[in-house]
Amino acid sequence: MKDRYILLVEDNPDDETLIQRVLKKNGVANRVVVTRNGAEALDYLAGGGADEVSLPSVVLLDLKLPKISGLEVLQRIRETERTRLLPVVILTSSKEEQDVVNSYRLGANAYVRKPVKFEEFSAAVRTLGLFWLLLNEPLPPQT
Repeated sequence: MKDRYILLVEDNPDDETLIQRVLKKNGVANRVVVTRNGAEALDYLAGGGADEVSLPSVVLLDLKLPKISGLEVLQRIRETERTRLLPVVILTSSKEEQDVVNSYRLGANAYVRKPVKFEEFSAAVRTLGLFWLLLNEPLPPQT
């Protein structure tokens, strides 16, 4: 089985650090690859970082990103054969109802608001990591 890992698309360095610490503290030792804007994420998924076989187990995608928005990244992921079935979880601070609707309309697997309180944020990240890396059955490599 290939390496199971997370692609974190996050432009806030504080949130990035916190997410990585929470995962590590809770025994999720899997690799976390970080891209800091939508263009980097799409380049990575197109093969600029992810090899031909090993896509991430899940993409944790912020919506408010520089260069290319999270919604546009999601749309392009779903339009590309290689990444069409890749699990994408929106992890954002947006409370806009339209962002939730648009995310699901474009094919998000889940929408999680970043809680303001540290304990709640930690619990949300821990749950995401454990579910997507340990419990969820990943899509088999495509041949």
